[in-house]
Amino acid sequence: MDYVNSVRLVGRVTARGEPRELPSGDVVVTLRVVVPRSGRRRSPGEAGARGDPRRATVDTIDVACWSAACRRAAARCGVDDHVEVEGSLRRRFFRAGASVASRYEVEASRLRRCPPPG
Repeated sequence: MDYVNSVRLVGRVTARGEPRELPSGDVVVTLRVVVPRSGRRRSPGEAGARGDPRRATVDTIDVACWSAACRRAAARCGVDDHVEVEGSLRRRFFRAGASVASRYEVEASRLRRCPPPG
């Protein structure tokens, strides 16, 4: 069996992607995508359920676009646009004050707008 690091997301953009130039000179466009979590609903006693057991749980996922084509596609997306993202899961380390922190994000190899589900 081969190991695979492959991610496919279909969700809604909640923060418009803005290009950012890194000290290395590389440019990255990062946007935030919300994806409903399938299969499990919160029970009324769980935090954040607000008394509604039908309320869906969502995941908010940062998406990093490094290639020129992916950056262009991300820059054209607006808040509430629906997107399909293909890529790989990455763990990024960075300094936060005196300590080192980390965050998971999807490094997109392909990003495209798509119609809303339903």
